[in-house]
Formats: sequence, C-alpha cells, structure tokens
Amino acid sequence: MEQRITIVTLGVADLKKSTAFFEKLGWKRAVQELDSITFFQCGSIAFALYPLAALAEDIGISVERSGFSGITIAHNGRSKEDVDAILAEAERAGAEIVKPAEDAFWGGYSGYFRDLDGYLWEVAWNPGFALDDAGAVTLPD
Repeated sequence: MEQRITIVTLGVADLKKSTAFFEKLGWKRAVQELDSITFFQCGSIAFALYPLAALAEDIGISVERSGFSGITIAHNGRSKEDVDAILAEAERAGAEIVKPAEDAFWGGYSGYFRDLDGYLWEVAWNPGFALDDAGAVTLPD
C-alpha cells in the first residue's frame, strides 16, 4: 500500500446542512452535479460528506455512535491570528468552540471546534510545519 490518503469521508446527519456549513467557511464544492454526496478538493486529497445512515449501511455496521471516537481533523493556519480568525468563522457558521485557542505545550497555538455532526476539528499554527503557497504541509525530516 502506498503511503497516502486520497479521500476523507464524514458521515453526516443532514447532507444539505453540513454542505452549507463548509460553504459558509468559504470552501468550494467540486463535482457540482452530485446530490447524494458532497466533495471538496483539499490540496492533494478529497474531503467528502455523505449521509451517516447510508455510510453505515454501505459498511455494514450500526449507525449508533457514542462518546469520543479518538479522531480529530486538523487545519493548520499560517499564524496565531489566522487560528483565531478561523475559529471565529467556524463559530459564526454554527460550530461549537470546544477549546478556545491557546499556546500549546508543543510550541504552537491551537483550539478545537465541533462541527454540526459532532466531528472535532483542531485549528492550529505550528511553527515547525511549513505550509506552501497552496497550503500543503511539509513535515520536518
């Protein structure tokens, strides 16, 4: 298996509402003609929203979820100010701020929000992870 991730898909309760949430954050949809799934191009990967019940059915598992899943999704900003602005934008779009941004033990600055379907997003600035002009992260050697 090649070391890469091509698509991250979130199961969502209401596809239209979740799509609108990300569009309020300024995200642009890809593949406009599909109404059963939403795709966004995110750098070198695709990000998808798909109805939770349909996703569980496709996998063959129960739709029931409880507690913290142990997964977060991260968006790195270019500065501390960028982190604060993104968290404010997410809150205006309907997200719940779970942890306001603060200086982190690892030398950066981060906070968390919960999206409309309960997924946790970290918004961080990490001085050790360079972002290119397109926003792709380069990890240090």
